[in-house]
Amino acid sequence: MTNIYMDALSRLDKAFSFAHIETEAITKLKHPQSILQVSLPLRMDDGSLKVFTGYRVRHNTTRGPGKGGIRFHPDLSLAEVQALAFWMTIKCAVVGIPFGGAKGGIVVEPKLLSRLELERLSRAYMNAIADFVGPDKDIPAPDVYTNAMIMGWMMDEYSKIVRKSSPAIITGKPIPLGGSLGREEATGLGGFYCIQELANKNKWNPKSIRVAIQGFGNVGQHIASILYENGYKIVAVSDSQGGVFRSEGLDIPSLIEVKKSTQKLRAVYCTGSVCEESNAEKVSNEELLALEVDILIPAALENQITKLNADNIKAPVIVEIANGPITLEADDILLKKNILIVPDVLANSGGVTVSYFEWVQNKAGFYWTLKEVNQRLEEIMVREFDNVYKIMQKNTIDMRTAAYVHALNRYAEAVASQGTQEFFDKITG
Repeated sequence: MTNIYMDALSRLDKAFSFAHIETEAITKLKHPQSILQVSLPLRMDDGSLKVFTGYRVRHNTTRGPGKGGIRFHPDLSLAEVQALAFWMTIKCAVVGIPFGGAKGGIVVEPKLLSRLELERLSRAYMNAIADFVGPDKDIPAPDVYTNAMIMGWMMDEYSKIVRKSSPAIITGKPIPLGGSLGREEATGLGGFYCIQELANKNKWNPKSIRVAIQGFGNVGQHIASILYENGYKIVAVSDSQGGVFRSEGLDIPSLIEVKKSTQKLRAVYCTGSVCEESNAEKVSNEELLALEVDILIPAALENQITKLNADNIKAPVIVEIANGPITLEADDILLKKNILIVPDVLANSGGVTVSYFEWVQNKAGFYWTLKEVNQRLEEIMVREFDNVYKIMQKNTIDMRTAAYVHALNRYAEAVASQGTQEFFDKITG
């Protein structure tokens, strides 16, 4: 186990003393339920053969079937997948949906594959894990460098294997294939609801709140767009190549339009079909993290804020839209600086919540309107944000620990329903 997984598990020990949970329940959470590693031979377009490695980890199913995304990334490791699966267990408990945690992925640089190679690899992965997953066992979803179309391919492959239409096997699918309205923007929208709750509690005027967003992929673009539409001043965004900063605020719709058409991040202002360069400074990802803003939103990959750069963080509020963007050591440094961190297991849980909605709709064969989806999402996010906030205030602890306490209490109730040592001691005593 590498540091990322050990870091993830160490959060449990910090929350244990504040939760109503027995030691044996914590012990179960420290061990993944099952791990699958597969080899995926792929015939490339030039006729050559390459073999890719895939993983699927099911962390805990005490509260329901496993739920978690599929990630395509060249640096993916088993330890990373284990950590992500663990976070999914906690995340599902935080928002109170009846799932456990799971995660999967392939070690691959998807940008180097043709579209046909990408489809063949996606189908090969589902073929290899088909006995390990299922609508009532483990339900995958999109994650880094996967999307609705890839989920559609995987659903189709699984349906062929089991000889029946199985839309509930996977979420984040295209709408015509059983996807849910609102799923694509759900992670960003869930994060926005958390920010709005902070705004209500602190009586913020959105127009005066400066925001920097690290990561401008699907999730980063959605939360940037939602915040922009609601009057927040987005002064900086970045992707893997670097970023742009403009103290007066960036024109987010134009940035998104140019990014999608050119795959480059340039500060522009568009009117109709005409886009002009805007005056903006170029910044690196490191420089963006250190900007003097009111809210910093890491929306990229794990371990972006570490002990090496945590002292440089000036934002009084961090909202974690990425999974695990702050290391354990950095967490301690930031808390000593009285920085409020809205943790990933709460802030980015909008995605898994609407994935749950999609699964429910697939099971029922009845589909909701976008208004219904967003209303249900807002109700859950506001309720659980308030629950976590109250635990934080009651125990005088940080918000991450409070979220874990909230999750552990829900998990403990499920464990206790099956019997713990205390229960069996009463019978034999």
